[in-house]
Amino acid sequence: MAASVWRRVQAVAGRQLRVPRPHSRSAGRSSVGAAPVADGSEEPDLPNKATAKTFSALQAERHEQAERTILISCPPNVTEKKFYNYLASYGTINKYFFYETFGIYALVEFSGKESIEAVQRASTIPGLQHECAVPFKSRFFNLRNNHLGSQTAIHPSVHRLKQSVIPLNELLQNISEAKSIDEQLYTVLEEMQLTEENTRLRFLVCSLIKEIAAAYFPECSIRPFGSTVNNFGKMGCDLDMFLDLDGISGRNKAKPGGAFSVEYQTKRVASERVATQSILSVIGECIDQFAPGCTGMQKILNARCPLVRFSHQPSGFQCDLTANNRIAMRSTELLYIYSTLDPRVRALVFGIRCWARVQGITSSVPGAWITNFSLTMMVLFLLQRRNPPIIPTLDQLKGQAAEKDVHIIESHDCTFASDYKMKSSQNTETLEDLLQDFFEFYGSFAFNNMSINIRKGKEQNKPEPSPLHIQNPFEQALNVSKNVNQTQLDRFVRAARESAWILQQEGLKHPKANPWGFSALLLPNSQTSMGKSKKRRRQPASERIKNLLDSLKANKQSTDSLSRPNGHQKNIPIVR
Repeated sequence: MAASVWRRVQAVAGRQLRVPRPHSRSAGRSSVGAAPVADGSEEPDLPNKATAKTFSALQAERHEQAERTILISCPPNVTEKKFYNYLASYGTINKYFFYETFGIYALVEFSGKESIEAVQRASTIPGLQHECAVPFKSRFFNLRNNHLGSQTAIHPSVHRLKQSVIPLNELLQNISEAKSIDEQLYTVLEEMQLTEENTRLRFLVCSLIKEIAAAYFPECSIRPFGSTVNNFGKMGCDLDMFLDLDGISGRNKAKPGGAFSVEYQTKRVASERVATQSILSVIGECIDQFAPGCTGMQKILNARCPLVRFSHQPSGFQCDLTANNRIAMRSTELLYIYSTLDPRVRALVFGIRCWARVQGITSSVPGAWITNFSLTMMVLFLLQRRNPPIIPTLDQLKGQAAEKDVHIIESHDCTFASDYKMKSSQNTETLEDLLQDFFEFYGSFAFNNMSINIRKGKEQNKPEPSPLHIQNPFEQALNVSKNVNQTQLDRFVRAARESAWILQQEGLKHPKANPWGFSALLLPNSQTSMGKSKKRRRQPASERIKNLLDSLKANKQSTDSLSRPNGHQKNIPIVR
């Protein structure tokens, strides 16, 4: 499988590398950006980066797509043929697929909104004997089987897509089949990135939440930001959403001439922050009380960026909803642009993030760990410093901005070219070279007095005593890694140095070794595997290094024995 991934990567060299796994079904017209192939699957749309869609254009297309989509909870013995025939009676189906979380669900995209209206007209409010159904009508439906006797299948006969993270042992197996470290990293990208179907599901959840907010603000929109849309999201990542009220008409509108003018009567509060807290509190309560499938509501309104957090059980997503978070949207677009400039950007970021998670450098639990966002900044910084550079600095992106790209948000300059045209980089370094240099560069970086700055593309004197300082690209007085303590930074530096050493060993650079290449870096650190035990005997090297030394010596022993004439073998003891 890894070889096929590498062939596809080579075939699209110089293109934007986003390779959704082709498992979904198409019906009627083929789905947007995909064409049917002989085996019934779909080849992903891999646009040439010169014609890649801008961030705003892609988001608009996704939102419009979600507005024509419904979510259906299916009975356990559903058959695909009967399911399709029934739904197709309401209109032309562009695309559909099944997946499983807390049950079997189907996402169905129609060619027009009138098909959804037809489904809604035919749907009924459930009658409950001992409970009362809240009569809120959304695009989340329950498909009931009215003829149980006609369905003989005990198990569902539909292909259900996985929505979970690939297990580490399965990932290691897949990358072990690769022929080079570059191929290994592209395989990690292929296996861990958000699929096309998962992305569609995320935009649908945003569209369903909008139905709640639109009861109060009809012109509002709910927009995903962060990992979901910046091209660096992995399967299982949270769904961050932004309640956008800037599109409401009548704001900053010039008053007409004449004796009178009319304006809306509105509530007035002390500040925009207070208004944000009030709006999120009310909408969060409505989601909790009315939105089917939404559970575990938490209102975190006193945070620096107020939010409400909840689980959307049908999709399996952990959701954060914020408002007045326009800078985060610009950061998302900036990362998206960087991801499209060179295929090595995403492959290296995914590889470093995967390595960091296995080594216990990052965590899904908030704390003093280095975050994925900080790691992404570190990778971008490294790529800006190559000679020649692989990606431009933020200041260079700003220098190419058009008038429509100028964004000043709360006195912060968030300007950069949204349709940046970059000539193909003259840098021809391999991913293996870049991976090695990442570990060597940050294994010896002067973290004690220097700061990382992707706006300038060079380190600067640290303005504060935090162990790790990475300047926020837009709110330049902020440190995006302020949460990191010295212990966690030391863990990162130690792991980087060990990994640089491992990649230098010739015996671990070839597929004949086991493990080899990038997979050798995914062996858990001894400190991670030993837990919190305080009584650890000091050793000259980590258990991971010792195991790899043993592997190197074992491989050498095997090679020596095969090269000996007449099959004579010599026992070579492994020194520990």
